[in-house]
Amino acid sequence: MDHATTPDRPLRIGFCLIDGYALMSTSAAIEPLRAANLLAGRTLYDMRFIALSGQVSRSSAGALFECVAMNEAGLDFDLVFVVAGGDPLELREPALQAWLRRLDRAGVRLGGISGGAAILAGAGLLANRRFTIHWQHFDALRARSADYLMERRLFVIDRDRYTCAGGVAPLDMMHAIIAADHGADFARQISDWFIHTRVRLADDPQKAGPAEKYGLTHPALVAALDLMTNHIADPLTLAQLAQLAGVGARQIQRLFVGEMGVPMMRFYRDLRLEKAEELLRQSALPVAEIALATGFVNVAHFTRAFRERAGMAPASWRRAGRG
Repeated sequence: MDHATTPDRPLRIGFCLIDGYALMSTSAAIEPLRAANLLAGRTLYDMRFIALSGQVSRSSAGALFECVAMNEAGLDFDLVFVVAGGDPLELREPALQAWLRRLDRAGVRLGGISGGAAILAGAGLLANRRFTIHWQHFDALRARSADYLMERRLFVIDRDRYTCAGGVAPLDMMHAIIAADHGADFARQISDWFIHTRVRLADDPQKAGPAEKYGLTHPALVAALDLMTNHIADPLTLAQLAQLAGVGARQIQRLFVGEMGVPMMRFYRDLRLEKAEELLRQSALPVAEIALATGFVNVAHFTRAFRERAGMAPASWRRAGRG
C-alpha cells in the first residue's frame, strides 16, 4: 500500500487468536482500529477474527471472541496478526503453519502480537526480517536460532512483517500503522481518544526514543522521526513524510535543517545505515539481505552509501570488527 494515500476500500485485517491469548494485548490491537473507523465515519479497517477450529476462541481470562474457523477463513486479507500467549514456542499446529505460508505466498502481510512472533518464526516466516516478541519468550526463542534478527523493542515493522511485545505495546504499534496509513494528526486523535497521551516509539523502553534523543519538540518533526524509525526497510519519500506529518515538504525540510543542522533525507539515510551497521555487527546476514532490510534497492547502491559514511565497504567493515 502507498503510505501517502488513503485506500479506496477498507483494509482487511485478520486476528488469528490462539486459545489462551491475553485479552489486554488483543484489545490494545483491536480498539485503535475500531476507533479509527468511528472517528473517520466510515470503515477504514475491516477486522475479522479466526480460531484454529470451531467458532470461538477463549482468552486467558475466559473471555470469548466469535470467530471463523481457520479452514474456512481463506486468504482474502491484507494483514493477518497471530495473537498468542501461554507458551507459543511449544505450539505444534502444522495446519496453522501451512495456512500462514499460503497467506505469505498470496502476498498477505503478517504480524505477531505477544508470543505470535514465535509462531511465525516456527513457520519460517521471519527469515531475514527484524522482529520482536514478549520479553518472557525472548531468550528461549533466541536459543533456538542465532540467525533470528530479534530486537528488544516494543514493536518492529520490517517491510511486510509487524511484531510487537504484547501488553499495551499494540497501542503504540497501531498508532504507527494508522499514522502511516492516514497521517500523524489522525493517529493522534485516536491516541487522545484512549487518553494515550504519551505514544511510545518502537525502541522504548530500552533506550530513549529518537525524539528525546535529539531533543525534538515540534509535533511535525516528532511525527516524521517516528515514521522514519518505523520505515527503515521501506523508506518513505520526503513528500510522504511531510504529508503524513501534516505539513508541506518545504516546511518540514526547513524545520528539520533548523533543528538538526542536516537535510532531512540525508539524516534518514544515515538512520538506515546505522541499522545496517547494527545488522553487520550482530548477525551473519548476507550483505545483499542487509541492503534490502535497510531500504536500499540493490547492493551497489547500499555499498556506495555505506562507504561514503564508514570509509569502507560493508563486507570490509564487518571483517574489521567495527563497532
